[in-house]
Amino acid sequence: MTPNTHAPLVHLIDDDAAVREALALLIATIGLRVQAWADPAEFLARFDRQAIGAIVLDVRMPGIGGLTVLERLVDEGVDQPVILLTGHGTVEMCRRAFKAGAAEFLEKPVDEDLLIETLQNAVRQHVRSRERHEADRAARERYAQLSPREREVLGLIVGGLTNKEIGRALGLSPRTVEAHRAHLFDKLEAASLAHLIRGYASLADADPA
Repeated sequence: MTPNTHAPLVHLIDDDAAVREALALLIATIGLRVQAWADPAEFLARFDRQAIGAIVLDVRMPGIGGLTVLERLVDEGVDQPVILLTGHGTVEMCRRAFKAGAAEFLEKPVDEDLLIETLQNAVRQHVRSRERHEADRAARERYAQLSPREREVLGLIVGGLTNKEIGRALGLSPRTVEAHRAHLFDKLEAASLAHLIRGYASLADADPA
């Protein structure tokens, strides 16, 4: 069977081979792909930052510790949620982890049900985050296709003006306003007025024009 390369991918970083093997088998039972790493430096150099999924990261490892890895990921703008694991947790370590951006901080030996629940929640949140990001990117691209006049009309529609009021504000005939409105809906792929306002109000409000 050909593996599903589009399925969420969990990166598992732990220098303990037995732990890596056990956790990789556990994660695979819920249908997630797993890529295990023994060396955090190799992980940082090679892992796919565009993949959908999550990162499970041991805190105490030779060389680069898990908290340092987390901080580097955040500095790079990596958006995969990070779940930290430790066998020697402290309040200060936990505080630093969450301050650095960790999604969760779990102690070893890890409760299997808790890890699975945490991973599933993290992956779902990452999928939703990427979907929102993609929707926002597509909306910005469609908005960029509008002419200056169409952007003016959109801003007034978002402001709650009727076609007649827009015509008076811009010195346009009702028929011209209606034509601009139709072009707006077509270019922005808006199925309704509510869709138009929900998807583009923030862009219209931010446009200096």
